[in-house]
Amino acid sequence: MPGGRYPAASPLGTGLACRCPRCGRGRLYKGYLTIADRCAVCGLDLSKAESGDGPAVFLILILGAVAVGLAFILQFVLELPEWLTWTILVTVVLGGALVLLRPAKAILVALQYKNRAGAFGD
Repeated sequence: MPGGRYPAASPLGTGLACRCPRCGRGRLYKGYLTIADRCAVCGLDLSKAESGDGPAVFLILILGAVAVGLAFILQFVLELPEWLTWTILVTVVLGGALVLLRPAKAILVALQYKNRAGAFGD
């Protein structure tokens, strides 16, 4: 639909799928966290889209809370050795950050597009 109207795409749906916020079909990323210059399907200019540090801050807070709760469970309920507790915690926090950072950044870009904020407000 180049030049036409696009159905309203859910920011959560397109963000979790890491797709274009306008058409919901084109890929948002050209690398792991590098946003593509343009959507290959609808041609939306994504070169100025930037989420900043917001997704990382949200994930630090969320994963930190999960890690503290998990540490209490592993140490005091399951009574695991300290080295095993640390191994599990590091794996959960690093794995969670690597898995969740892409969709979190995509959701923020999709919300910027939907609300015409930042580069999409011009």
